[in-house]
Amino acid sequence: MPTARAAQVDYSVTQYYHLMSRCVRRSYLCGIDKDSGQDYSHRKQWLIDRIKFLSSIFAIHICAYAIMSNHYHLVLYVNTDMAQNWSADDVLSHWTRLFGPTRAKEINSLPADLAENEILELRNRLSSISWFMRCLNENIARRSNEEDGLDGRFWQGRFKSQALLDEGAVLSAMAYVDLNPIRAKQANTPEESEFTSIYERIQTAYNTLSMPQQAEKNHEQPLELMPFSDADSSHPLPTIDFTFSDYLQLVDTTGRILREDKPGYILNHHQAILTRLNLSPKGWLHIVQNLETNFCHVLGNHLRFDNFAKKHRVRAPVGKTISKQCYLSSTF
Repeated sequence: MPTARAAQVDYSVTQYYHLMSRCVRRSYLCGIDKDSGQDYSHRKQWLIDRIKFLSSIFAIHICAYAIMSNHYHLVLYVNTDMAQNWSADDVLSHWTRLFGPTRAKEINSLPADLAENEILELRNRLSSISWFMRCLNENIARRSNEEDGLDGRFWQGRFKSQALLDEGAVLSAMAYVDLNPIRAKQANTPEESEFTSIYERIQTAYNTLSMPQQAEKNHEQPLELMPFSDADSSHPLPTIDFTFSDYLQLVDTTGRILREDKPGYILNHHQAILTRLNLSPKGWLHIVQNLETNFCHVLGNHLRFDNFAKKHRVRAPVGKTISKQCYLSSTF
């Protein structure tokens, strides 16, 4: 029996979530239909454009994304403080950009107390990952059905959600998402992994397509993505508490290890990052390789698993034992 969404999403516990949605149609979401030869790759850009558009409306920021042939991944940060600081006019303006002016006109015609309740409902929706995913998936399904001349279900049931309970979980999920094309043998390195956030970050931060470590850095980070801590102070979004260069090197090393034809190990100069994340090198690799198969609705230190389960009165989520083996200690 599926777990209720309320037991998977709790912004008072964490504002970071890994989400995945899969297409059910044989012709794929954005790949090539092997039977007809029809190429649907252009839909990858549909998804990226829609994700960024919705992020500009919702109080939700994009940490990582990967668009694959029949599914996509997102790591999102829900900025509840931003939503609470919006004025009533801000809320209506954001909602109007998405759904048109009808609702705003109706609310403006209501008595003050009723209008306030309606504004609160819209404010909550604009900081909801369920509403974000609804507005994303419905749009892509409608456009794809129209292009295919078909109707009916396009997505495989509900989207999958994992609460990321600590820094180690956040960066593990981001690396897992950014390395999707490498694990699928569609790319050899992050700088070749098109339609991922790591590819976009590299293209923005470096002025060549060569190895980033050897290219000239221009110190810019994409405006639509949640930046790392070394971003320019004028960047409009809150930051991820690691430098992009450290994250890039760690992901690049991890990607080389995950390739079956490339033996490898976590280099010594990455140990400090993993220590800060409270993860062993072996534990980091295990999580990045098995994030979906070994973990279900939550990811993080096993003690946080217990707290999450107790608060929501559910059994300890899948992955607790493995989490205990991956993390260096029980502190958090």
